[in-house]
Amino acid sequence: MESICRVDQQFATEIAALLKTPATHHAQDYFDDIIAKKECNRKLKVIVVGQFGKGLYADSDFKVGQLVLKDQMLLGSQHPANKMDCFVCSCCFRFLGSIELQIGRKLFLQGLGLCSGDQCNSDSSDGQHDSCIIEDSNLGECSTSGSKATISLPEEVIESLTNGQMLLPYSEKFALPSECPCLGGCGEEFYCRQYNDFTYLTQQNQAISMTLLKYKFLKEAHLREVGYITSKNAATVELSLLQEAWKPFSMGHKRRWWDCVALPEDVEKSDEVAFRRQIKEMAFESLRLLKAAIFDADCAPLFSLEIYGHIIGMFEVNNLDLVVASPVEEYFLYIDDLPGTEKKKAEAVTRSILDALGDDYSICCQGTAFFPLQSCMNHSCCPNAKAFKRDEEAWPLKLEYLIIFDYEDDSVLVGRRS
Repeated sequence: MESICRVDQQFATEIAALLKTPATHHAQDYFDDIIAKKECNRKLKVIVVGQFGKGLYADSDFKVGQLVLKDQMLLGSQHPANKMDCFVCSCCFRFLGSIELQIGRKLFLQGLGLCSGDQCNSDSSDGQHDSCIIEDSNLGECSTSGSKATISLPEEVIESLTNGQMLLPYSEKFALPSECPCLGGCGEEFYCRQYNDFTYLTQQNQAISMTLLKYKFLKEAHLREVGYITSKNAATVELSLLQEAWKPFSMGHKRRWWDCVALPEDVEKSDEVAFRRQIKEMAFESLRLLKAAIFDADCAPLFSLEIYGHIIGMFEVNNLDLVVASPVEEYFLYIDDLPGTEKKKAEAVTRSILDALGDDYSICCQGTAFFPLQSCMNHSCCPNAKAFKRDEEAWPLKLEYLIIFDYEDDSVLVGRRS
C-alpha cells in the first residue's frame, strides 16, 4: 500500500527522523527523569537494551500492599459512546455537575434511546489490553427492580433533575466539580476547570496538538534567545525543536496502525489485504479532517499519514483501559446503607428514579490512555500488582500500582517490552 498523503513525500527525511528509535542513552535518560520525579518510584528502573526494547524492573523487594509506582498519564480520552452515559471532565475523567445532573442527563438520553448501555463489563476490542480500574474499594451491589429500566419518569421530573431545581436527599455528600465548556465552542467537551481546549481531542489528535503547541513554545523561546523575529507568514520546520517536542511520543513503541491491528474474527484471511487497505483509508480520512481543523505548516511532518498511522498504532499496542467508578452508583449504595427510618424516607424519593435507571445506574466512565511507565510493562494473566487511582487525584491523572501478592522471586516485576 503506497502512501496517499503528499506530506509524506514532501517531508520524508523529517518523518524518518521523528520515527527513528531513540538512541539508548537518550531513552535511558528520559525514563530515569520520569522515575526520579516521584519518591515512591525510586525502587524501580527502566532498563533500555537497544534493539531488544525496554522493561520496568524493581531494584529491591516489595511487601504486599506496598505502593510500587505512580505513573502520570501522558494523554487519554473517554470512549465516544460512553459519553452518553457519563458526563465527565475530558482531562481527568472526574464526573461533573451534580448527582442530579448526572441522573437527569442519563434519563433524558435514555428516553431518546441514545445511552450506550453497560460497557464496563465488556471486553476490550482485541482482548489484549490491560485495565486500570479507577474505583472505590468495597463497593457493593445495589439492587433494582429489574435488569433494565421498566419505569419512565415524567418529563418535568427529569428536567428538574437536570436543571438543578430538584435536590435528592443526601446528594450534598457527593459533591462534584462544576462543568466548564470547551473554550473553542465545540459544545461536546467539558472540563472541571477552564482549559484552552485545542489540545484535548481524540488520543492521536492529542499527540499531534500537544507536540504542535510544545514546538511553538520551544521555537519562540529559541528565537528570543538568538534575537530573531520571524514573520507570521514564514513557515519553516526546525527539525531539532520538533524532535524535542515529539520526545514523549518517540519513546513509545510504535507500528503503523493498519499493519499491527489484529484481524477481526469475522474477516477471512483471504480478505486481510483489503481489510488493512480499508483501515489505512480510514486513517487518511481522519487525518484529512484533522488537517482541516488545526494544520500548521510549521509542523507539517506531524500531519503525514506515516506519523498519524504510527501514533494510532502506538495506542493499539500500548494503551491501557480506564474505568472510573460512578458517583451515581456510590450515591444509591449510600442510600441503601442508611438506617431504617432515614432509608425509608430517602427511598420515597429515590426508588422511582433508581427503577427508571435500571441496571444503568452503575455504568462507569470508560476510556483509554497512555502511561509512559506502564507502557514498559508486559501483560500478565496473573499479575502481582494492580492499578488504581486515589480519590483525591485529579488532573494530571496518575496511575498507581499496588502489590497484591508475592511471587517466589519478585525482584523482577515485569519483563522486557519493546
